Amino acid sequence: MVCLYCGSETSVINSRPQRRTNHIWRRRQCRSCSAIFTTSEMADLFKSLSVKNDKHIQSFSRDKLFMSIYDSLKHRKTAQSDATELTETVINHLYPHATSGQITTDDITDCSMKILKRFDKVSATHYGAFHPLI
Repeated sequence: MVCLYCGSETSVINSRPQRRTNHIWRRRQCRSCSAIFTTSEMADLFKSLSVKNDKHIQSFSRDKLFMSIYDSLKHRKTAQSDATELTETVINHLYPHATSGQITTDDITDCSMKILKRFDKVSATHYGAFHPLI
């Protein structure tokens, strides 16, 4: 990576994985100007993960997942913030299921259902009505 200030090469002086969010926190130092800055790195699911169902393969869409969870939470006053947090939780739980860059729609539905059941049973019931496991 290049320095934010002078554009020279940097080296990593400290690195820590963030298990809950699947990020890597890194402290970097510029070899030229000695500036120190922090980066947070995360895999880009939109380009590296595809969703497979019975008929075709498509790119993973965080927005589709968010909207399906949000629709299930509309009865709550804090639906938008809850859906945002639950979407991130589902995505973090999906990483282990992504073998060779693909995940099935059933894996997404199953993971979402489990998380919604722990959070709000009414939302889980609504979600299950529109996203049945085959």
